[in-house]
Amino acid sequence: MRILYTDGSASPNPGPGGFAVIEKGWPVRIGSEDGETTNIRMEGLALINALEFLNGDKAEVKTDSEFWINVVTKWAPKWEAKGWAKKGGEIKNLDIVKKLYVLYQASNAKLVWLRGHNGHDGNELADTWANKARDGARL
Repeated sequence: MRILYTDGSASPNPGPGGFAVIEKGWPVRIGSEDGETTNIRMEGLALINALEFLNGDKAEVKTDSEFWINVVTKWAPKWEAKGWAKKGGEIKNLDIVKKLYVLYQASNAKLVWLRGHNGHDGNELADTWANKARDGARL
């Protein structure tokens, strides 16, 4: 089974941002958004890129974004059933929510939360490359 690590970065938040996907100790996808963005958006784009990169392969995708795991496994099914609406207001980053949810449903990936900056080599490497992507690095 494949194992990927993802991370996103914006500094300041909001500000310039970047994301990274790591496999076997190497970045396989990095990128950013033009203009000002947020850490949450970059974390979501990292997961989108990971699932696209896997192309249906069985995998674990390890992320320090508990938020995005909750979005795709708990909240998005309810929002979709309500016509992409939620009690209490708009769904922020709906473009990313919808794309990630569709990719996740079609994937063979398990999303695994791990505590960020806690000595996980893959997570630390994803953070390093997300920061490099934020600063303009490309593969």
